[in-house]
Amino acid sequence: MNSDIKKTIAELLDETSKHGVKLIAVTKTVPTEIINEAISCGVTAIGENRVQELLEKYDSLDKRNLEIHLIGRLQTNKVKYIVGKVDLIHSVDSLKLGSAIDKYAKICEKVQNVLVQVNVSGEQTKGGVAPDELEALLVSLSKLKNIKVRGLMCIPPAEKIPGENKRFFSLLNKMMVDNNNKNIDNICMDTLSMGMSGDYRTAIECGATMVRIGTKIFGKRNYTEV
Repeated sequence: MNSDIKKTIAELLDETSKHGVKLIAVTKTVPTEIINEAISCGVTAIGENRVQELLEKYDSLDKRNLEIHLIGRLQTNKVKYIVGKVDLIHSVDSLKLGSAIDKYAKICEKVQNVLVQVNVSGEQTKGGVAPDELEALLVSLSKLKNIKVRGLMCIPPAEKIPGENKRFFSLLNKMMVDNNNKNIDNICMDTLSMGMSGDYRTAIECGATMVRIGTKIFGKRNYTEV
């Protein structure tokens, strides 16, 4: 592995651990041998964007002390392939998707941990439930017995000026606090997945408990990081 990658991982793990934040290494397009080397350097959680790519890598991953997260959009017809294989699904944004996860988790005799994705910026190209529809979705999801809503996730615009996403991250934090205070049955959230390579420090300042970092670790790839 490139010595720069090892150094970056060490620095990020040190920085995030000081704040009690989990580092999710975003591994889209990264070969499994590089992922396993990253794991040997201390990475304990990876995030994959696409179900097919995750399945192709799954058997070759060193999973002994590894959490696997699905952080990209998830279609209902692909749910059956990943329930039971991933520790956390970050991108639930509808009752339809939540119900599909619940169905297959019941078949697997598991309770699947999920995050609800919120479209904090209102961008048409981004997934996520609208902020004013979040409470209703949480109430509906709370009735499903084989999923557990652990918190919220967002993907704001790429920062052009350092700190400009603070308003989005602060909004997501406030939404989690406000909805926890509503004491919805079966909903007690403790996880905020927000912040990527360009804005993770802002996210940490605003209460992130997980940051999703790919480009800063593995370099630029031919895709838009999630």
